[in-house]
Amino acid sequence: MLNSGLIQALRHPARPTVSVEFFPPKDEAGGAKLLQTARTLQPLGIDFASITYGAGGTSRSTTLAYGAELVKLGLPLIGHLTCVGHTRAELVAIIKQYAEAGFSGILALRGDPPKGQKDFTPHPQGFEHAHELVRLIREIHPGRFAVGVAGFPERHPDAVDDLSDVRFLAGKVSAGADFVTTQLFLDNEDYFRFVDRARAAGVSVPILPGIMPVLSLKQARTFCGFCKARIPAALIAELEACGPDEEAQRKVGVSWAVRQVRGLLARGAPGYHVYILNKAESAVELFAALRN
Repeated sequence: MLNSGLIQALRHPARPTVSVEFFPPKDEAGGAKLLQTARTLQPLGIDFASITYGAGGTSRSTTLAYGAELVKLGLPLIGHLTCVGHTRAELVAIIKQYAEAGFSGILALRGDPPKGQKDFTPHPQGFEHAHELVRLIREIHPGRFAVGVAGFPERHPDAVDDLSDVRFLAGKVSAGADFVTTQLFLDNEDYFRFVDRARAAGVSVPILPGIMPVLSLKQARTFCGFCKARIPAALIAELEACGPDEEAQRKVGVSWAVRQVRGLLARGAPGYHVYILNKAESAVELFAALRN
């Protein structure tokens, strides 16, 4: 099975699992950049890559097309898939396309509401929650895919409290998920508190922390505002000390990410998943620093 090596890497006790995340490009120039970034990062010890999926399937064709190109490069690939806007039959068809394209796994997501909509509304013939999508993948392709789900160290924005949030996570894992990849966070304590809650709720699969080397204070505020992640005061101070120098701010972002990863691994995290924003420079510097 294509997923066997990926699962083995996730559960390897002696070395961290390293993965990177791409998003589907908007045009051919962006596609060329994505593939060049993948070629640059591939020799650096990447266990797998993932590629995202737009709300309501807005990037469905490019997710599939560029995901297939990443597979051709030899990268084990996790394709994101969301419930938003899809019938069950459409989801079955997409899952089969992922299999035919050689994807090694699927990150099963409920997904965010489409742009302009505040609340998530399931398709009448679709699914309301990610655990239903996990079950579907297992039903139509048992054992074919490594199946991942999302975790939220600072709680999903729709969750009423930490307890209900972790119960949803436990439900997704019980439905058949092999691993959890977290939303980005910038304070390691948020990750470790989340892991403690998950373990107490019976979640035993690997929980891979999501790391984003920030590019600038402006970019960090934009991203963190979208996903409701907190920017530590110490990081804000380091970025503000750079003034308007965006290259200096980017270097601070890499340094912070290096410190995050070292701290995570020292306390038992199974590896790290890097949100690279389709750019190689910060990721290359991060991986180089971690090898020293």
